[in-house]
This record gives sequence, C-alpha cells and structure tokens, in this order.
Amino acid sequence: MTERKKRILIFAHYYAPDTASTGQILRDLAEGLREEFEVTVICAVPSYDGKVSPEYRTKRYYLEELNGVRLIRVRVPEFSKADKMSRVRNIITYFFGALGASRKAGGQDYIFTISQPPVLGGLLGVIGKWRKHGKMIYCVQDFNPEQVMAVGYSKNRVLLGIMMAVDKLSCQRSDLVITVGRDLVDTLRRRFPGGHVPRHAMINNWIDEKETYPLPADHERVVEFKERYGLNGKFVIMYSGNMGLYYDLENIMGVIERIKPGTKAADGREVAFAFAGGGSVLDRLTQYARGHHMDNVVFIPYQDKEGLIYSLNAADVHWCVSAKGIKGVSCPSKFYGIAAVAKPVLGVLEEGSEIRRLIEETGCGLVCEPGDYGQIERNIRWFAEKAGNGRGSEMGRKGYEYLVRNLTRDMSVKRYAEAIKGL
Repeated sequence: MTERKKRILIFAHYYAPDTASTGQILRDLAEGLREEFEVTVICAVPSYDGKVSPEYRTKRYYLEELNGVRLIRVRVPEFSKADKMSRVRNIITYFFGALGASRKAGGQDYIFTISQPPVLGGLLGVIGKWRKHGKMIYCVQDFNPEQVMAVGYSKNRVLLGIMMAVDKLSCQRSDLVITVGRDLVDTLRRRFPGGHVPRHAMINNWIDEKETYPLPADHERVVEFKERYGLNGKFVIMYSGNMGLYYDLENIMGVIERIKPGTKAADGREVAFAFAGGGSVLDRLTQYARGHHMDNVVFIPYQDKEGLIYSLNAADVHWCVSAKGIKGVSCPSKFYGIAAVAKPVLGVLEEGSEIRRLIEETGCGLVCEPGDYGQIERNIRWFAEKAGNGRGSEMGRKGYEYLVRNLTRDMSVKRYAEAIKGL
C-alpha cells in the first residue's frame, strides 16, 4: 500500500506570475517539493505592480493549479507603491483573506510561511499551525520591525514594540526558523539571548540556473533588448529589481550624476546606467535624472521571468546594494541572478552581511560600505577603466562557478526538503 504524501501549506503573499523575488523563490520551492509533498499555496491574485487584471476582480477566491501545485488566490485591492495607506489596505486584505482561504485547504502536516507581509506573514503561520495542528516552518527573508527601523519608515515606538513582540512570538511558535544569511542567524540569536534561540537553519536563496545563465553579447535577444532601450554599443552598469526604501538609490543617483554623459570606458564605449524594475522610489529617481539632465541614465520596466535572462545579460556590471542598517535584517537576492549570468558585482553592502561575504569570498566584484559615496564613484570608474581587459569577465566567471557548485535551485530545494522532513 502506497503511503500518502505529507501535505504542506505555503502562505505566499506573492506567487508566480508576479515578478517579486520572493514569489519566484516560492514558486521554485513549491514546484521542487511536489515529488515528496502535496503542495497547496495561498497567495494574492497577481498584483505585484499594484494592478489587478479584470479576471481577478469578481470573486473572493480563485482555485487554480499551476505545474502541479494547488493554488488558492485571494482577491486584493489595487495599490500604489508610493501610497503607504493603499499598501497597508492591500496587505491587510491579503492577511484576512489568507486566513479565510486556509479553511479551504483541508488538513495539513506542515505550515510554511515567510516574513512577507512584514510580521503578518509569520502570524499567518502561527494561526495556521493552531488551526491545522501541523508543524510550522518560518522562513525569514527579512527581519521586521528591524528593517522598518533601519530606514526610518516608522518611528512609532508603540507600533514597533508590538511588531517585535508578534514576530518574536512567530519565531518561538515555529518548529523551525529558516534564515537566508549568516548575518540573519546572528540577528535571530540576538533576539533571544540566554540560550532560548528557536531551532533554526540557514539556507541561501538561489536562482534557477537552467532558466537564467550566461549568453554571448551578440545573442539576438540580448542585442534586441539593448537596441530597444538605447544601450547598444554602450558599457552598461545596471540595477535590476525593486527600487524601494532599503537600497539608498536616491543618494546613489547623486553619485551617478558625477559620471557625466559622454564618459567613455577604456574600450571606447560610452558609460550608461540602466535601472530595470519599479518600486516606491522610482518616480523620484526618474525626476532626479530628468532634472539633472542625466542622459546616460535609462529606466526600463519590470521584465517577466522569460525576459529576465536577456535583460541581465545586457549589462556589463550589476549593482547589488543595501542601505546602511540592513545588515542582519535583509539579504538582497538579486545577487543570485547576477552570478547566474556571470557578471561582476558593484556592491554597496555592509561588512559582514551575507552577500558581501559571498562577493569577497568568491572575488566576483568590488564592495564598499553604504554611505561611502566617494568609494562608490571610484568603483564605478574602476570598472569603466578595466573595460575590455578581461578583469570584469574574470570576476563574473568566479561568481558563476561558485553558484553552480553551491547555490543552484535543486541544491537549495533539497536542503529545504531535508530540513522539513527532519522535524
């Protein structure tokens, strides 16, 4: 008699086809766990860009299946990333909608949740564990309220105190806390001094190296991408991903302004800066560039999963940045996409943070501290001055080789499966 598969319920605010990095990671994880578990995902209807398409506006819940994963999608209101209250309404609606959807999910052996939405993601896991009597796994991609405090998003001490108490409760009620960086493990331990640290493991994020990989510069689709956005024949330094509060991008734009239009790299190409994606500070970045006549800066919309390989390969160098105070709080997963296409990293990351450690350990880029704008400029110019001599390519190769040895999708999903089964 065949033993039934264990059931696992995953709470995921965003899920494919949404372009959020956590949504893509959770899709890889859910599909990777199918062989050993019956997987159900409770997520919002596609809405990462703030818009909800008409087919998702009539019912409260939508039952779907995607690549063998059962989905229960929750209808949420549209929002603007620049409007704090509209984002709060979206998050609260998802939270209560996900609680209702969990009643439709049936019995579960495991409840898996992540730290998105902030604090409420963990609380969904706590309530799900209580309802389903399953074991809870809490995957901390970002620690909150520490992240909120780091960028000054809120200074309300009462609210921050409540957030900390709730998220500590989520950690305590978990059967396993999984963090995505060594510095995040340190933060978990600081939360629980005196030897009462919850059971935990560290598993790096990843990218699917079978879908995102190096392409030659003359690849037809890469050239087409460059031509579409005026980047052909230029030395491209790209930022790809969410343009939010946690990356100090407005001050970095001030550094970029020092690299005047017409500046040439050593191989004769004009230096150009590309920002691909969207987020709460995008409008401010575009206004700054327009107001300062930064004709060497290009803004590019979010790329879907199928097009991401071409946009990432279109750059010569990629930014990987965090604002000061983010060490131990968040881990920029864009590093994995950069390594997957064998591009060097222009890092602005705190010493001891997970991604900075990976860059330094592999030699795949240059790094400096957030706020050291003079060094950021020097690092930009270093890459431009080395263009064409193979130094950047060598850095990118080192990152790629490390990724395929240690950070593939299959490796990381296997670590998750083993950790869950070990409970």
